[in-house]
Amino acid sequence: MNGSATALRTRFADGDIDSGLVRLYGKAALDRQRARYKNLIAEAEHLLPGSRRIVAGAPGRTELGGNHTDHNNGRVVAGAVDLDCIAVAAPAEKPVVTLYTDSSDAPIVIDLHTLAPIADEQGSSAALIRGMAAARNHAGKPAPGFSALVHSTCKPGTGLSTSAAFSVLIGGIFSVLTAPEALDPVQLARDGQFAENHYFGKPCGLMDQLSSSVGNTIGIDFKNPDEPVITPIDFQPERFGYRLAIIDTGGCHVNLTPEYAAIPIEIAGAAGVLGRDKARGISLESILEHIAEIRAEAGDRALLRLLHFILEDERAGRQLEALQKGDFTNFLALVKESGESSCTLLQNCNTALEVTEQGIMLARALSSQFFPDSVCRVHGGGFAGTVQAYIPAAQFDAFRTFMERVFGSGTVLPVRIGRPGFCFFTENGWQFPVIGGAA
Repeated sequence: MNGSATALRTRFADGDIDSGLVRLYGKAALDRQRARYKNLIAEAEHLLPGSRRIVAGAPGRTELGGNHTDHNNGRVVAGAVDLDCIAVAAPAEKPVVTLYTDSSDAPIVIDLHTLAPIADEQGSSAALIRGMAAARNHAGKPAPGFSALVHSTCKPGTGLSTSAAFSVLIGGIFSVLTAPEALDPVQLARDGQFAENHYFGKPCGLMDQLSSSVGNTIGIDFKNPDEPVITPIDFQPERFGYRLAIIDTGGCHVNLTPEYAAIPIEIAGAAGVLGRDKARGISLESILEHIAEIRAEAGDRALLRLLHFILEDERAGRQLEALQKGDFTNFLALVKESGESSCTLLQNCNTALEVTEQGIMLARALSSQFFPDSVCRVHGGGFAGTVQAYIPAAQFDAFRTFMERVFGSGTVLPVRIGRPGFCFFTENGWQFPVIGGAA
């Protein structure tokens, strides 16, 4: 599956890579992305040992609906974005991963003889590499050594699930180098969740990893988490005269893991009062019937978060239906409702740990006050960092200028959604993920 560096370079020079780049990033970005890949391939020639090469990539994601629903078997809508992690990789003779990145002068070196979690690695790229190898080991699959040069436009702190993109990239490379293994995007996502939960130390659901491995814009129903139902959607906001952007408000995620972890714990606690271990399937009527008991046993915040889940799960289903019908007006109204629910019920738009830092609340307020035709909501896990905004295309430049005056230059990140998930390019051309018989 992996071709020689010479053959790869030849196919690249002949323009064979262009059709895939357009599919991933759009025509307007072709020249920029071609130069990016060309530079990475050239640098890898001098850095990586051996003569065999593959090029691979995995996208970040943006959650369009279903804020904090996946960990309770709920429904979500998500889109893979054109900000991603890409790599040029070469197989190694020994079971060692050597990773060169654009964010560190020294390579990350992981000996795959040791696959147990290492406490000092928690929260690091090394933990994700070791965790992805361990997930394969548990399934009886090899995790071959390799060397790789990685370049990322999906940066930490942007709420685009950089860790999921990175873990999916690593797992995908393992799979591609284990020819003739068929690439399974859903299993690749499960491996990524395992690595994040047990090695990286992030108590996430499966949405981020599925969005990165499968790609496109998809609805996901986790009612049966062992067999998530994935529904592809053909959706780009530009068709409706809007642009989608992520605003990095500058909040710091350091020390916020307990805040994220408290959400599923509290929802589970409130659900437990009703004799359930997950919130999916609990009715609003049942909550109201037992509301005094839930308050007494789980507390008011847990009750509010359970209410958010019930309403948000149902709302995500309606968002999917709206997009399937092309009803963008209704979809946008539901996005606004979702933002209000996250703020008032889920309460993940600021944190009591840092009361002077309320960038998410500020961005939402400014958007509503000065650009009332835009819709702004918390993005991803929340508490600090980023918001998601749908902005009328005619107002985008003014919106960007205004928000960057508040949060700093380059903090408004326009994103294009709907690209394929983990994919790779060899001397045999592009390979894209296949779900339900369609690539």
